[in-house]
Amino acid sequence: MTAIRVVLVDDQSLVRAGITALLTGDPATTPIEVVGEASDGVTGAALVRRLRPDVVLMDIRMPGGDGIAAVREIRSGPDGRDIAILMLTTFDTDDEVLGAMHAGADGYLLKDTAPEPLRYAVRAAARGEPVLSPGVTRQVMAHAVATPRPVADPRLDRLTARELQVLAALADGDDNASVARALSLSPETVRTYVHRILAKLEAASRAQLVAIAHRSGLAAARRRG
Repeated sequence: MTAIRVVLVDDQSLVRAGITALLTGDPATTPIEVVGEASDGVTGAALVRRLRPDVVLMDIRMPGGDGIAAVREIRSGPDGRDIAILMLTTFDTDDEVLGAMHAGADGYLLKDTAPEPLRYAVRAAARGEPVLSPGVTRQVMAHAVATPRPVADPRLDRLTARELQVLAALADGDDNASVARALSLSPETVRTYVHRILAKLEAASRAQLVAIAHRSGLAAARRRG
C-alpha cells in the first residue's frame, strides 16, 4: 500500500514531532509518511518543490517567511496545483482563513484537532477532497456574497455546460461523493471535472472555486433551480 507523503512546515519542533507522531500512529488504513520538515515558509516552499509530496501541512504564522506567502510560492510552480495544502494554526480568524484560501490553500485545521480527524483530513486531501470545516466554508461564502450583486467571472466562458454544473455543485463545500450523487456521476468523474475546472479557471484550490461560484451567482442559481 502506497503511503501518503507529507511535508510538515511549522516553526516549533515540538509541534512538528507531535503531529508526526499522530499522523504515523495509525497504520491500519492508508499509511501516512512525513518525508520532510521545515521551520519557516521560505525553506518549506523550497522543500516542497524538491520533494513534491502529496500533502503539505503548513503553519500560518512563522518567523522567516509566513505560511500564506509560502502557499503562493508553491502554487506558482509548474506542479503547484497537484499538491494538497492544509493550513495549521492556533487561531481561527476570518482574515487568516480568507488569506489562506485566496493564496490557494485546500483546507484549514486548528492545531488542537484530534488525532483521527487530523489523519482523516490528510487522507481526504490526498484524494483531492475538500478539507473545509463548516465554519470555514461559511466564512468563504459570506465573504463571497458580501459583493452587492453577482458578477460573472469571464473565465466561466471556458467551461462546458457540465463543468458549470459541477462548479455550482461544489459551492456548498461538498465532497466528491456528494457532488457525484447530486449529478448522477461517479466520484472519479467528478474528480476529473474538478481538475479541469481548476485549470480552466486558473484557480489554485477548491476553496477558490467555491468563492468563484458564489461571486458569479452560480450557487444561488442552482438553489433556485
